[in-house]
Amino acid sequence: MLECVVRTLCENCQSQAGPFAGRADAENVVAVRLRMKRFGRRNRSFFRLNAIDSRTPRDGRVIEELGWYDPRATDPQAQISLKRERIEHWLAVGAQPSETVRDLLKKSGIAVSK
Repeated sequence: MLECVVRTLCENCQSQAGPFAGRADAENVVAVRLRMKRFGRRNRSFFRLNAIDSRTPRDGRVIEELGWYDPRATDPQAQISLKRERIEHWLAVGAQPSETVRDLLKKSGIAVSK
């Protein structure tokens, strides 16, 4: 699977809290994915959308939280909440969404290129 490489030196990311915030070395390169992190109990799942280093496990440490998704909510407005500006920023610097996240972004009207 092809993944883009993202430099974590952009000015917006340095001000964010996270494991890569404020690093100034030019060799710090991370492959970032936008993917879901599962919460909730059995048969009542709830997901958070995150920017995560591609090498971390599904429920591992995140770089930035970008929203949430509740698949069991009946109201479409209460089903998803996204930080649109931050998602567009991560996509602009090269982060690759997972297939599920790509479908959610398309449904929410955020342009995603392959």
